[in-house]
Formats: sequence, structure tokens, C-alpha cells
Amino acid sequence: MTREELMKIVASRIEKCTSCPLFNTRTNVVVGEGNLYAPIMFVGEGPGEEEDKTGRPFVGRAGQLLTKILESVNIDREDVYICNIVKCRPPENRVPKAEEQKACGHYLMAQIMIVDPAIIVPLGSTALSFFLGQNVSITEFRGKELDWKAGKKLFPMFHPSYLLRNPSKAKGSPKDLTWQDIKKVREFFDQKRR
Repeated sequence: MTREELMKIVASRIEKCTSCPLFNTRTNVVVGEGNLYAPIMFVGEGPGEEEDKTGRPFVGRAGQLLTKILESVNIDREDVYICNIVKCRPPENRVPKAEEQKACGHYLMAQIMIVDPAIIVPLGSTALSFFLGQNVSITEFRGKELDWKAGKKLFPMFHPSYLLRNPSKAKGSPKDLTWQDIKKVREFFDQKRR
């Protein structure tokens, strides 16, 4: 089976999923999108209001900022794969609960197996905590290359919504650190592109 066929199977299962209460309030599931052969996968925590309306990941204010961050190093959204841990919007955009992440986590693992990225970029503490299996602070780990499963690397970055709440561009600010991090992502992208 091709990656496209496998992802269609995963998407179909996500669309029918009732494993946690989030399915009750969703408008659309948000599976993910991008290059199924991408060397880099970006993973957020869950869809927001705009994502729930459109069924696409990272299209609201934070998503528009993520697109600009990628474009700042000449990476198109279509060159990477973008998804979230949970595929349905948590009410009021709250952080997905542990049981919701657990209910949806196997879909994310299937997506990782299909895309087979060399580098996974968890965006924010929630996504990073999911991958590490314990609550951690993004400020402690952002910008560090971490070994994960099956020879894959994690490269955590601030979530774009955090940057919107902390707009300073001063040296050492979240935006400045994100600029340093995205340049490193570009280096990974160039090394791992297939």
C-alpha cells in the first residue's frame, strides 16, 4: 500500500472515532496535512476554532504565524507534515486532557509510521510532554535535539500561540529563540530531504 492509501485509512478511522468525549462537540476532525514523504513533522496539541471549522491544522492566528515562520527559511507548508496530538477541538481551546491524548495518540503514532519523518518538532509543552511521557517545560527543552523512538529525533519549539502572547522580538525573547530554532530546522530539512 502507498502512504497515501494508508493515510486515507487512518483518516477514515479518525472521522468515525468516538473514543473520547471530544467527538460530541467537533464540527470537523482535523487529521493533518502536508507531504507524506516529509523529513520533518510538526505536531501541536489540538485543533482550535478555525481548525475545527475547516478541518485543516494550524490555519488560525497561530497557524498563520507558523506558516510565516516556515516561510522565513524558505520552507513551504506543503514540504512538511503538520498535525496535532488530538484530532478534535477541545472546548474553549483548552489543553487536551491526558485521557483525550491517550485516546487519540495511536492515530498520531500511525501518522508518524506512515510519514516516517527523521525529525519531529513538538510545538509547545503539551506536545513535548506527550512524546516524553511526562510533564516537561518547553523552555527547558526547546532548541535541543532529543533522541526518541526508532532512531527518530525530537526538536521542540515554542508553540506559535505562545509567540502571539509574547510578541517581543528582543534578543533572548521567545520570537528571537524561535528564529534560531527554525534556522536549525532548515538545516535538518536540507540534510534529511529525500
